[in-house]
Amino acid sequence: MQPERELTKAEEQIMQVLWQIEKGFVKDVLDELPEPKPAYNTVSTIIRILQEKGFVSHNAYGKSHEYFPIVSKENYSSYATEKLVEGYFENSFSSLFSFFSKKGKIDVKDADQILAMINKMKEEEK
Repeated sequence: MQPERELTKAEEQIMQVLWQIEKGFVKDVLDELPEPKPAYNTVSTIIRILQEKGFVSHNAYGKSHEYFPIVSKENYSSYATEKLVEGYFENSFSSLFSFFSKKGKIDVKDADQILAMINKMKEEEK
């Protein structure tokens, strides 16, 4: 399933936990969050918002709900990356690369790996 909306920082933190644990109750999500932990009701509310946004679904067991992601981490990563490149780098991955290399976020080893991927793409196109 492809996301249609961006996540807030808090929503993304909850999704990261759900992607990691694959499914769980609010208590399970809360257990995985770093200190200082938000209130149980806060996590519950964020999960319900994620459900309304179409990122999460649940199985009901009486009054308890076990939540699970219905948007994969890979799909959301792709969506978020495209929005980042579109919004801040004029749809240019080379501008993105240039930005990170100027900031010292890409070292020679990273650049070599990127070059190897580019060379592999060129070979596959032949």
